[in-house]
Amino acid sequence: MHDLVIRNGVIADGTGVARFAGDVAVDGGRIVEVGKVAGAARRTLDADGALVTPGFVDIHTHYDGQVCWDSVLAPSSINGVTSIAMGNCGVGFAPAHGDKHDWLIALLEGVEDIPGTALAEGLTWDWESFPDYLNALGRRSYTMDIGAHLPHAALRTYVMGERGADHTEQPSEAEIERMANLTAEALEAGALGFSTSRTYVHRSRDGANIGTLTAGDAELMGIAGALKRAGKGVIQLISDAYLTPDDDFARAELALIRRLAQASGRRLSFTVQQTDDAPDRWKMIFAEIEAMTADGLPVSAQVAPRPIGILLSFASSANPFFITPTFRRISTGAGVAERLARLADPAVRAAILAEHDGIRPQGGLAALITHGYARMFRMSDPVDYEPAEAASLGAEAARAGKDAAALVYDTLMEEGGRRLIYMPLINYARGNLDDVYGMMTGPHALYGLSDGGAHCGAICDGSFPTTTIGLWSRGSKSGLKASVEALVHGYTQRNAEHVGWRDRGVIAPGYLADLNVIDLDALALSPPQIVHDLPAGGSRLLQTSRGYRWTVKSGEVTFENGAWTGATPGGLLRGERTPTG
Repeated sequence: MHDLVIRNGVIADGTGVARFAGDVAVDGGRIVEVGKVAGAARRTLDADGALVTPGFVDIHTHYDGQVCWDSVLAPSSINGVTSIAMGNCGVGFAPAHGDKHDWLIALLEGVEDIPGTALAEGLTWDWESFPDYLNALGRRSYTMDIGAHLPHAALRTYVMGERGADHTEQPSEAEIERMANLTAEALEAGALGFSTSRTYVHRSRDGANIGTLTAGDAELMGIAGALKRAGKGVIQLISDAYLTPDDDFARAELALIRRLAQASGRRLSFTVQQTDDAPDRWKMIFAEIEAMTADGLPVSAQVAPRPIGILLSFASSANPFFITPTFRRISTGAGVAERLARLADPAVRAAILAEHDGIRPQGGLAALITHGYARMFRMSDPVDYEPAEAASLGAEAARAGKDAAALVYDTLMEEGGRRLIYMPLINYARGNLDDVYGMMTGPHALYGLSDGGAHCGAICDGSFPTTTIGLWSRGSKSGLKASVEALVHGYTQRNAEHVGWRDRGVIAPGYLADLNVIDLDALALSPPQIVHDLPAGGSRLLQTSRGYRWTVKSGEVTFENGAWTGATPGGLLRGERTPTG
């Protein structure tokens, strides 16, 4: 008798081959038979009319703090994800001297918009070194498996002290050797690899640039050499190459990425997105990646399946009026309910609108967030991730002859002040998803950048896998679409192979029984909601999905029709995996 059999499904096995009808049998947490399965099972799931896929593998998350207090790890887990990689973008909580705990919390609060109060209460700090951190995680269980990169910002400050937080400071030869040795130690203990950040967007809570921003060749190549000698691990990074209109700067960053791949000999992936300031930069980057791979360098672009959108709300951390003195005054020290009550006062409304009209940032994201009314949309249910400008609040105001800022203010006050406005900022320079499709279908693209666990008050993209399978299998408004088989492959075997998890991502005998049963026709995303379930009463955005009948982790049903079953069969993954363990 089998432990579990999924019957009558249409199987997309993760390899990209054509779908086929069949059953999946599971024993001891692994797949043992695929096809027509005979005999009884302790539990049977009827997948009639449904798609059966491997569990999704999300290689770009920031659950580094949340794993200390939360076993569920939503929203990723409620969107079909069964394995995650965290510690991306050079930020995390190990290694850490005791006197740097507050600094690391401030860094994550600034870079990834994770409430510092939640981190201060929720982090257990039962570690100092990176191996200690892995051991601490290894004592816990989750709805999914988790793996972690060694983050450069934490490593640099651990070795260099206060100087490590200053990107203009360069380490000594001895400090570089120490970083390399600690990298080797982390890899031996089970780190997935090494991550770093080279973007000015990443700043600490106090506005300071991340310490890794301009790390030099000696430092980076010294660390890359540790990966080379270890013969294991990957490199993940974010660079400003994708957002700069400066051709020379972009070429210099891409040359550095090439040198990192050469020096490490390991697989490397980095963020590629589209900004309004450099809408075609991604094409130049993809061409360079093609040249790198032609030279035998295993370099990939991490791309997103939809716009990176800010969620504007008076009840969370981002809205167009945050820059006004009156908004700042009434928000300081106030809880959400008190803030919303004050914002409902007509005198406060008038003061904020008057101040807002006189503050006009010149260009960049600040200008878009504060005055980009043509990019502001009421969230629909299901969410429309390709909204037309004609549906924007700016267009609505023009048609009605209203002041756009006043309409946005009043819209944000709907639903008791908890109305969300969707504002696509990245990957939407031309008001459609055509360029996103171009990135997603590139020959060296990896599906990533969900940032699950981060951006608690402004972004909710842990639902990326649902968009990938649901939207792109049906097609964009321009008529661009991809096959279910290719989309499933991108979020399963391809991602798993990249980080070295070769025991998952495929529905075949011997592989881990991480599985989703999906009603593809019903697959959709509801608007995110603001929930208050973080430590210290902290709030975050949480987005649920529809269409997942069951998610199975290591042979155990973890979610049924979107509801957690209470099972936590997942745990820490150390390093690479083979199909046999």
